[in-house]
Formats: sequence, C-alpha cells, structure tokens
Amino acid sequence: MEHRYLGNSGLKISEITYGNWLTHGSQVENDTATKCVHAALDAGISTFDTADVYANTVAEQVLGDALKGQRRESLEIFTKVYFPTGPKGHNDTGLSRKHIMESINGSLSRLGTDYVDLYQAHRYDYETPLEETMQAFADIVRAGKALYIGVSEWNADQLRAAHHLAKGLGIQLVSNQPQYNMLWRVIESRVVPTSKELGISQIVWSPIAQGVLTGKYKAGQPAPAGSRATDEKGGKDMITGRYLDDDTLTTVAKLEPIAADLGLTMAQLAIAWVLSNDNVATALVGASRPEQVESNVAASGVKLDAEVLGRIDEALGDLPVTDPSNTKSPETRLV
Repeated sequence: MEHRYLGNSGLKISEITYGNWLTHGSQVENDTATKCVHAALDAGISTFDTADVYANTVAEQVLGDALKGQRRESLEIFTKVYFPTGPKGHNDTGLSRKHIMESINGSLSRLGTDYVDLYQAHRYDYETPLEETMQAFADIVRAGKALYIGVSEWNADQLRAAHHLAKGLGIQLVSNQPQYNMLWRVIESRVVPTSKELGISQIVWSPIAQGVLTGKYKAGQPAPAGSRATDEKGGKDMITGRYLDDDTLTTVAKLEPIAADLGLTMAQLAIAWVLSNDNVATALVGASRPEQVESNVAASGVKLDAEVLGRIDEALGDLPVTDPSNTKSPETRLV
C-alpha cells in the first residue's frame, strides 16, 4: 500500500481508503462488515471514512466496533456532518454551530475514539453563515476532537471562501470529497485547479461508478444477483437511471481490452485512473465481501502512462460528464 499527503499538511493517508457508505448497517451484516474492515487492515489500508448520516449513525458504530483493539495512532479515521440524523428534527441537520458541536460528540462516541483525524462538512449549507460553520470547526480542532478539517462536494468558490476563513482562524482545510471517476469528471475544470492552488486534496468517492466500471453490468442483461443494482436498501436508487443504460454499458465494455492488456481487473483500472490525477490523495472503496477489498487494493501503486490514458479517453468518447455546475449542494436543508 502506498501513501500520499493529504493536502498541504504533513498527514499521510493510504491511497486506498475503506469507506462504509451504503454497506455497514445497511447492505451487509455486521459480522461481514467486520471481516471487510479486517481485510482492509490486512491489505495495508490505514484510512477509514464514514459519516453520521450513513444508516442514520449505525455505520459509525459498526466501524468503531470493527476497529476495536487496533492501535489508534496507526489509523486515520474520517467522518462527516451535515445531513439529517437521529429523529431528524429542525436542528438535526446542516452546519450550524449547534448541529456541528452535537454531531462531533455523537460521532466520537459511536466510533469509540477521542478524536477523528479529519472532520468533513458533508455538503455546503446555504442556510448557515460560513463564518459560523468555520468557527465551530476551529473550536473542535482546538478542543482536540479533530486534527484537520475537510469538506465534500463543495464548488471552487466555496472552497476558496472556506480556505480564507480557515487560514484566518489558524486551522487547516486540507480536503474535498467529490464524486470522481472515468464517467463523472465535473471537478476537473474548476475544483481541481482551485484545490491545487489552495493546497487541498481530493478524497474521491465512487471511483468505480457504483460498480458500473467493474464490467459486471452488461447491456441487455439483468443486473447480477446480489449486486448494488439489486439492493433495495438504497444501493439500487444510487445506480439505476444514472449508469445502467445500454449506451453507457456498451461504451464501458470498450475498456475491457485495455484492462486485460495491463493485467488488471476493470475495477483496478478504474481506481488506478482516479489515482493518476495528482490532486487525488486517496480513492474510497467499499465492499460487501472481504475479497473485494483484497482485489481493489491491488490498484495501489499502478501507474498508467499517457498512452493508456489516451486509450481510455478514446474508448469513452463524449460519455463522461464534465460540466462543473454539477458540483452542487442542496439549496435547502433536507428535513
């Protein structure tokens, strides 16, 4: 497992991060989730990402239980705040000082740790002054409850404003967590250049496009049993209608010979492609089975040269989405 610095900081993280969105507390049973976490540890993954909203706080609890007994100093644990949790009352959402302060305490308790390495704003909150949000984050850092601050799916202007406030408050905004993969490239034109200028890394989610880039979904064929597209607990909603059309699947199939020439699985090729962007610090991968973790980790350290990257672009043509306006947060809080 190789490691990369997170933003303009001295913190190193594994370039493959284990994430438990849509899996822990939902798609897989707790004992399987624990086996997946242990497989990640055995494979050299030291970085784990979750959020309070995943399975309405249960995912944090499952991850915390799975990591019990591990040396805390050898891990990097990330979580997030913004979306509604608990009973989802009028203050159980957003980035107000009240919700942030209450949420960090809940997350630490569920994760079984005194601090998280990175605390992230899961979306931008248009209903709370950014100054209030950043002051709350600064107070959490000074209290030792978080070491660094990050955000998720913020656009370039929002990153710039938050970075300015963080610098004035004496804290480090080191990361953004966007969706990014061969088919979804909306961060490339604005978010990535701005992030490079400001010393912010990308922590990429959905590097295999909810499984579409693994090649297991075929045009004109039903989704494989047990795949995310058949998961009625949330996974199906995230993939159906976005990627599972015959045109997309036919185009994705053109990547198969490229992966085969490199001796890689389709998933490994997709993860290696994401990591070829030098602004990406790590790619988030989830798993419903331990062997998925072991396979995905093999993408660490794979270098794709310019010829391969060109072949991928040629194969995909104009299929990838690139419009930067697709980087956006809800205009109102979701309650």
